[in-house]
Order: sequence, then C-alpha cells, then structure tokens
Amino acid sequence: MISRYEVKETNEMIENENLDVRTITLGISLLDCIDSDPSKLCDKIYDKITRLAGDLVSTGESIEKAYSIPIVNKRISVTPIALVAGAACKKEEDFVNVAKALDRAARETGVNFIGGYSAIVPKAMTPADEMLIHSYPRALHETERVCGSVNLASTKTGINMDAVRLMGQTILDVAKISADQDSGDCMKLVVFCNAPDDNPFMAGAFHGVSEGDCVINVGVSGPGVVKSAIEKVRGESFEVLCETIKKTAFKVTRVGQLVAREASAKMGVPFGIVDLSLAPTPAIGDSVADILREIGLEQAGAPGTTAALALLNDQVKKGGVMASSYVGGLSGAFIPVSEDAGMIKAAEMGAISLEKLEAMTCVCSVGLDMVAIPGDTSAATISGIIADEMAIGMVNQKTTAARLIPAYGKGVGDKVEFGGLFGYAPIMKVNPYSCEAFVSRQGRIPAPIHSFKN
Repeated sequence: MISRYEVKETNEMIENENLDVRTITLGISLLDCIDSDPSKLCDKIYDKITRLAGDLVSTGESIEKAYSIPIVNKRISVTPIALVAGAACKKEEDFVNVAKALDRAARETGVNFIGGYSAIVPKAMTPADEMLIHSYPRALHETERVCGSVNLASTKTGINMDAVRLMGQTILDVAKISADQDSGDCMKLVVFCNAPDDNPFMAGAFHGVSEGDCVINVGVSGPGVVKSAIEKVRGESFEVLCETIKKTAFKVTRVGQLVAREASAKMGVPFGIVDLSLAPTPAIGDSVADILREIGLEQAGAPGTTAALALLNDQVKKGGVMASSYVGGLSGAFIPVSEDAGMIKAAEMGAISLEKLEAMTCVCSVGLDMVAIPGDTSAATISGIIADEMAIGMVNQKTTAARLIPAYGKGVGDKVEFGGLFGYAPIMKVNPYSCEAFVSRQGRIPAPIHSFKN
C-alpha cells in the first residue's frame, strides 16, 4: 500500500522537482520476420510492429491521466537489424529500405523513436553488419525516428578495432550529410561496450536476442528530486549523504515500477525492467552537474568530480535494487553534455574537458554522451576516442558508450543547437596529436585476463 504521505511526496516531486517517467519502451523481437525477399521482410517488420505497438501511446497517455505522472516518451526497440535483415539485404539500399519501414511503423504507432537499427560486432563483423554500418548516413538522414547503435566491444571478447575504425569514418559521414542541421543525425547513433539487452533509452535501445517476443521496459529519471533531497542534508557526513540519495532513488524507482506494471497489465505484455537513470534535461533544476555541485564541488569538472559521481552512481543503483527486483538497462547517472544545463555551463566555462569527461565515464552509467567536437576532427581521432571509451568498459566490466557529434563546418568556440530535450552544446577541444598509426592496425584488442571466468 502507498500511504497518503507518499502520494503527497510523489506529487511534490512531479510538480516542483522534474520527476518524470522518461520513457515506456516496448521491446519487440523481429526474428520471426526474417525473409530472403527484401520487400517481404519490410512488410513483415511493419506489420508486426504496428500490430503489437498500436496501443502503446494510448496506454501511456491513459496512465499519465490516471496517476498524473508525466511520461515523456513512448518508444519501441527491436532486434538488431543486422541479424534480422542479413538474409534479405544484399546492398546498402536494401538496409536503407528496412530503416524506412521502421520509420513508417514508428509514425503509424505514434512513438517518438524506434531503436534497433543496430549491429553487435564486439569480435568481428559479418557482411551484413558491415553493410548496415555503411548505410548509416543515408538511413539516419532519410528517416525521422530511427536510432542506431553498434556494440563494438565486450569484456569477454575484447575490442573489435576494425569496427572501431569503420565507425570513426561513419560518424564523420553522418555528420556531413546532416551539416545543415548542426550534424544532428549523430544524435541518433551511439557505440557501446557491453551493451545491455534491455536498455529503454535512445539512441542505444535494442531488443536483445536473450529477450522474449515482446516486453515492456520503463526508464525513470529524477535528477531534480535527488538534488532537492540532498539540499536538506547540506554539510552532513558522507553516511547521511549516501543514505539520502539511496532512499530518494528508492522512491523514484517505485514510481517507475508502478508505471511499468500498469503498462504491462493494460497491454498484456510481460514487464521487463525498470531503468533508474538520472537522465538530465536542459530544464533548470534537472541537472546531474547541479547534483555534483550540491555535493560540494564549485563546478562539475573540479577535483573530486569523479569521486562525487562514483558516490552518486552507486547510491542510485543501491536505492533502485531495494525498490524493484527487476532493475536493469543502464541505471545510474548520465552525463550528456548537451542535455544537462549544468554540464553545458561547465563546458562553456572550461571547467570540464573531454579528458575529464572520459575519466568520469569510468564511474557513470554510460560514457561520452552528446559531446560536440570540431567538424574537422579526423576519422582516426574519433576512432581513438571511441577506443579509449571501449577500453574503459572492457577492463572495468561495465557498459560504456560514445555519442559524438563532429559539427561539420564548426570549431572550438562555436556551439550546436538541437532544441527540446537535446539542448545545445559548446564544441569541445580535442587533443591535436595523431593516433592514426594505432587505429590503423588490423584485428582486435584481446579481452583482459580477468575475463576468463569459466
């Protein structure tokens, strides 16, 4: 039972502290859509998505109305398309047509985004994987709601440096084709190490092969709630601080659990996981950087930032697993530069650098997220940045990611504007020294010694 006090407290979080359910994501397996005919494949994909997700948006809206809980996005994730379309797609154009079928299904169901235009290549690439990656510039530019991701590395297999090198050039190509939109198509493409099968957040969401035919995953967010809570214990010990964050995360997760159970019951679809991620927005009071300042830093990026973020991430996860037996996805603190007003300010002031952000990714939920870099950055340098991020995830047995935006035609001192939840970002300086001879080596970086646990 939920007490009257808890109801009042939750209402306060929603009205004044930016608590929201960031997304209800319906995961759909497309393995039974596989066909050797490209046209039939697209028809099967469209038909299955529209059949299973037809009530997703209305279900989310009915829950919003019943509980007065804002649900910002309704989304779909599907089986990685490189697996589904390998038998049918013999050229890049075929993959682009699959992306367009996904986009049509997303428009028909009314969802904000559809994820899963993806490839899983931590060890090697099949011809289908490679062809899908080559199709990204057109596929993302000629669709509105399709998001893509590539898992390039894992603790068990190492880092596929051939794929890392290919993604460096691909990201530049995606940036160039959308130059008139501040290279905004790059927002819809992310690379991973140790990507989870049940992540409800874009651009990295896909429906993993370990999942069932259809599942409801919910992502809940509340940086403003956490900041408000720790304001009340300003100056207290670390023990008090940690307990406050943990208890607050527990309450936030319960909101997500409630929404997930309701959506599951209404749609007759199994409940998967709740992803408790402090995912910020550009709105005032909805910033992870501001939480770090409240913990005691003058500005995000100051000495102690990595330690403060580690503390925050750990307590969020501990509070989440107390509230639900099915916490999954990424769960923890996100540090996207363009989507966090406090991070934007820190970057503009020079308080935080690309290198400091990389250090912070050792202890946060994701990685280098929504980071704008100069448009003349070389493909090799982008590949090197990606390789560094993959190494952090591989060695530390955690999920890491990179969503980089080389802003075509712009440099340090300029900024990119995306609007809405995506905000804007100052273009960050990149180390000018070359890593081309390193990333040009063929093959993969082997898995670390501690991966051998069989």
